[in-house]
Amino acid sequence: MTELATMEFHSQPQAGEPKPWAFPEPGRGSLDNGLTVLRCHRPGQQVVAVEVLLDAPLDAEPAGLDGVATIMARAFSEGTDKHSAEDFAAELERCGATLDAHADHPGVRLSLEVPASRLAKALGLLADALRAPAFADGEVERLVRNRLDEIPHELANPARRAAKELSKELFPAGTRMSRPRQGTEETVGAIDSGSVRAFYEKHVRPATATAVVVGDLTGLDLDALLGDTLGAWTGSAAEPRPVPPVTADDRGRVVIVDRPGAVQTQLLIGRTGSDRHDRVWPAQVLGTYCLGGTLTSRLDRVLREEKGYTYGVRAFGQVLRSAPDGTGAAMLAISGSVDTPNTGPALDDLWTVLRKLAAEGLTDAERDVAVQNLVGVAPLKYETAAAVASTLADQVEQHLPDDYQATLYRQLAATGTVEATAAVVNAFPVDRLVTVLVGDASQIKEPVEALGIGEVTVVAAE
Repeated sequence: MTELATMEFHSQPQAGEPKPWAFPEPGRGSLDNGLTVLRCHRPGQQVVAVEVLLDAPLDAEPAGLDGVATIMARAFSEGTDKHSAEDFAAELERCGATLDAHADHPGVRLSLEVPASRLAKALGLLADALRAPAFADGEVERLVRNRLDEIPHELANPARRAAKELSKELFPAGTRMSRPRQGTEETVGAIDSGSVRAFYEKHVRPATATAVVVGDLTGLDLDALLGDTLGAWTGSAAEPRPVPPVTADDRGRVVIVDRPGAVQTQLLIGRTGSDRHDRVWPAQVLGTYCLGGTLTSRLDRVLREEKGYTYGVRAFGQVLRSAPDGTGAAMLAISGSVDTPNTGPALDDLWTVLRKLAAEGLTDAERDVAVQNLVGVAPLKYETAAAVASTLADQVEQHLPDDYQATLYRQLAATGTVEATAAVVNAFPVDRLVTVLVGDASQIKEPVEALGIGEVTVVAAE
């Protein structure tokens, strides 16, 4: 008779004690050329992230040349006084580095990622790009053509088209914020290498720039590396530009961007509100998350789960621009798409959610889930050096203290349900929202007018 084998059971592993976590606070210093440097040692992060912020905001672009900051940002990696565009790309590839750049309202940002063992080489290339960009005629012309090719695709994208219309509606005509960040066909078409170089020479200098370096810095003499590379970049000691105030018109109204035959309607509902300098920001973040930050939020529960109008609707707050004196603004918005026949009912239910929120408030359970999701997953969110560097760069860009993010998580955890409710209700008042709909006006105009959420205007899709 065969003896049956016995099975040995082991005890189930138990979770260990959670380790305390806080967003890292950087060290701060400067180079002899005036460049501000933030550094953050992250053991084990062998891919180092470097962010360089340039005080070249969009409102500094010359009249008629909207988009020149974007073309300049893209041209930084298209050759220097030492390397042609092809050679520069090859040198980056040899050291396993990536270099990206973009322009936005606060300024231009360059983002470098490279293995720690090749940081010296990559910093040299980054320094060359900042110190002596080629801005060759042919390369700038190519970048302009590429940008002109992108614009029709952006206008054909309902979400991008809605964002363009909301900016035009919210901000006064003539202000930079009312116009597309990367320019229009007319303004981009007027850009050449001369205008790019003129913008560079007027606004790009180390004295008004900041570099953020994050990663495993073990064994690296970062001071020497920075001094030999970014420290060789020279320029005048001009003062930072004054930041103009953000003004907006959030009278409740609806604009339909007509797309005949569209089977879906893109929704973008927004206004401007408090930025991160305001004491209400933590409560506003928490309340907005409860409203539309995840699949379990109120908007999704009604519009997606109960009614089946959409694949998802999100509410969010995005800082537009901040100033050293604490003034600034954020875009507070709700976005998503619904099928065309249900555009009216979906908006009706969305407004009902907002009114019910104002009347009844959030629940403690909603608040607790939001805190768990926002604070509890923060260590995972910042596992990479790039994520930490990007957030530190945001803090610099928005004139916030170096310990801001760490403080924010403590404030989120301490924010109560009543405070979160008041903040989100004030952020999304039902009578002060500008609603942009990209869809078939012949089908959606009448049911939207019947809702009484504001005067309805129809504009062509272009």
